[in-house]
Amino acid sequence: MLGLTLWDWAALAVYFCIVLIIGIWTARRVSNTSDFFIGGRRFGKTMMVFFAFGAGTSGNDAVGVSSKTYVGGLSGIWFQWLWLFCTPFYWLIAPVFRRMRALTTGDYFEQRYNGSVAGLYAFVGMGLLTVNIGVLQLGAASMIEALTGGAVSRYAAVLAMTALILFYGIAGGLVAAILTDFLQGILTLVLSFLLIPYALSAVGGFSGLHEGIQDSHMFSLVAPGEINLFYIIMLCTSALVGIVTQPHTMGTCAAGRTEMDGQIGFAAGNLLKRFCTVAWMIVGLCGVVMFAGESPAMDPDLVYGAVAQRLLPAIMPGLVGIFLAALIASLQSSCDAFMVSCSALFTQNFYRRWLVRDKADGHYVLVGRVTAVVVVLIAVVFSFWVQDVPSGLVWFFKLQALMGAAFWLGLFWRRATVAGAWASTLVGFAVLAVTSLPQFHAWAVTHLPDTMIWEERFRDSWQIAAYLSSAFAAGIIVSLLTRRVDKAKLDRFYDCLRTPIQRDELHHPDPFTLPEGVTPPPARKIIQHPDFEILVPSRSAVYGFLFFWAWVALLIGFVYWLSGVGA
Repeated sequence: MLGLTLWDWAALAVYFCIVLIIGIWTARRVSNTSDFFIGGRRFGKTMMVFFAFGAGTSGNDAVGVSSKTYVGGLSGIWFQWLWLFCTPFYWLIAPVFRRMRALTTGDYFEQRYNGSVAGLYAFVGMGLLTVNIGVLQLGAASMIEALTGGAVSRYAAVLAMTALILFYGIAGGLVAAILTDFLQGILTLVLSFLLIPYALSAVGGFSGLHEGIQDSHMFSLVAPGEINLFYIIMLCTSALVGIVTQPHTMGTCAAGRTEMDGQIGFAAGNLLKRFCTVAWMIVGLCGVVMFAGESPAMDPDLVYGAVAQRLLPAIMPGLVGIFLAALIASLQSSCDAFMVSCSALFTQNFYRRWLVRDKADGHYVLVGRVTAVVVVLIAVVFSFWVQDVPSGLVWFFKLQALMGAAFWLGLFWRRATVAGAWASTLVGFAVLAVTSLPQFHAWAVTHLPDTMIWEERFRDSWQIAAYLSSAFAAGIIVSLLTRRVDKAKLDRFYDCLRTPIQRDELHHPDPFTLPEGVTPPPARKIIQHPDFEILVPSRSAVYGFLFFWAWVALLIGFVYWLSGVGA
């Protein structure tokens, strides 16, 4: 039935029942906005690891990496490994978000600048996550279409998954997201590694890969085509600039009980994803050999699902159903976090700030739930419009850094102003928009060096360099020419960020508010200048930072070694 056996449907039914039970149970535990938007800050290290892993990982990632690898070889891994070099910085970033004592990243912009910048961020952040949810749905739906041999269209799959996400997401908020992410994280690990031994066996192992793929560039981490060294550097830079302004980062860093819970969860959960990326790359390479010479040519977005559809039924009854449950789980684990973050932004930083104040907390929870429905429905429309998964993800990479300049300048530089924050965002967006026009691409081909052109278009890497440098330059120049933010407001902001979370510290309804009786520690700065707020890192911060850099080096070394196995 619809390309699946009875055993497959049974596996799916068990999964759906578990998720529905979690949604109903968590709905009863949501009593205020803190519960709905930030999970009541009640979760420990294990739950935070799987929350960060689940929120940052989806079957769409497997589709994107295998698609890029199928087309361009090993270098396609950078389609997700662009976050690899950011991972050590997550250890340093997580405590900053926890110390904000806020519900949304919009609260950061409100306190550092003013309500207008927070409103701008709410608009940009909601647009960003709506795009991301749509791309995630398209990726998962593409795999479902391949798994069912086309019996279920990708559009029907999008609608079915949307209904399930909406049910438990709007019922239980971030509590439901975190609890289901524990289950969904385990299933995503299954999704990532289940296919490898069978796919390698089907192509004759690593030696069979090298025999079936004659182009040596397909086994290079840095290819001479689109994904060259500069492309990797710019994607990684954009990722680091933009990760702090992805709205769901607040939840993945600050829903834990302590700073350490958030640090371990955010850094280790994302490191776990870097391991999974290697598995997706291997399946993409196997697909090159498995589908060589087929007519019509395999759609790259369908490669991962097609490999599963060909191999799994012969292994064990119901395995396709388990694989499909893992896929849907991985989608939900990301979309639920994004959906709740979007609703929090609209409710806290727009509706509550500008439209309706001083209502009971239950009123804002209701508004958050309605907003979540609207956001997901808009994302569905986007998923029907976007051409393919890689192109949708590239747009996400570009958009996610638009307010990064305002965030980082405000974090480290007291001189950053409200006008500077607006200028950095608008100038960055203007440069991105102009360099995306067909007319600009036509001009670039005839006027710019060949190194800046790829397939008759201005290279994405140079486009990223252009809008990021323009955004930071505009923010700095305009800030130097405009009025400073009030000193008392800045003192409260920086005092809060350098004050560690206290044991059993209770949530305060006002962001950036220290517990009564707590005195901020003195500022130990690297640069002794009144306008700079770059603090000396603690010993644990340095050790953790170096620990995760060691893992980054080991992962790159492992994949480099893997590229020569069987040659």
